[in-house]
Amino acid sequence: MRKRKPKLRVIAPDPRYNDPMVTQFVNNMMWEGKKSTNLAIFYDAMDLVHDRTKQDEHALWKKALNNVIPQVEVRSRRIGGATFQIPTEIRPKRKMSIGMKWMIRFARTRSGKGMAEKLAAEVIAASKGEGNAVKKKEDTHRMAEANRAFAHFKA
Repeated sequence: MRKRKPKLRVIAPDPRYNDPMVTQFVNNMMWEGKKSTNLAIFYDAMDLVHDRTKQDEHALWKKALNNVIPQVEVRSRRIGGATFQIPTEIRPKRKMSIGMKWMIRFARTRSGKGMAEKLAAEVIAASKGEGNAVKKKEDTHRMAEANRAFAHFKA
């Protein structure tokens, strides 16, 4: 085990919304270190969200992210030759990270032209409580609920 915890890196806020969460989202979306390209994609998606819903796009994105963030997850643990799925609570930073990654992953697999269009569609769907990312969260919660009997095996 470590003697001390590593220092948390401070994430700089993004230029338009002045929000470090947006920067973290863009960093997760990034491929091959193209941050400026991903910022442009994210801002285009937010413009599309604003055009389609006529609401504050940043607030809508935060609402969508909150709808996607899981509270619990299941972890595999081997006990006496059998593998059990043990439900565990997730720490806040990991919750946020998982939610962002799911949102990005399901936006990428969505049909549409261009990542901005796909991301905008996923944000709008997630803010309404539908879409694949929200479905993934519900499935994860359902699996944790089904395996609640094994919660006493927590490490």
